[in-house]
Amino acid sequence: MSSQIANDHQDVTGMLRDAGLRPTRQRVALAELLYSQGNRHISAEVLHEEAILANVPVSLATVYNTLHQFTEVGLLREVAVEGTKTYFDTNISEHHHFFLEDENRVVDIPESGLTLENLPVPPEGMEISRVEVVVRLRKKQLQ
Repeated sequence: MSSQIANDHQDVTGMLRDAGLRPTRQRVALAELLYSQGNRHISAEVLHEEAILANVPVSLATVYNTLHQFTEVGLLREVAVEGTKTYFDTNISEHHHFFLEDENRVVDIPESGLTLENLPVPPEGMEISRVEVVVRLRKKQLQ
């Protein structure tokens, strides 16, 4: 095992422990796949395909469960673009997204690209925890 792979393995193991998750073999392997490419948006199906290609024996259900566990402890952000299509974002900072309909792909909106004003007053006893905007894009239709 190269020293970089060993360091990455220790990094994700520590990250999982710090988040309160037991670093099981499957969690560590999925975390290494998730975080080895920098910030990105990924669906459970794509991560499952990557795991199979990397010889990580894991079911699609386990991938879904792991992604939701990572989201619950703050290691990922869930980005819902349709009722049935969810992406998971390794960039957990507050930001917004474009959804490229023609490519089924999510990309970050540049930080200065959007401002939000005049948010509604929440009902009594409630507070706004977060506002997420997903702007759907498609190629212009030729006329």
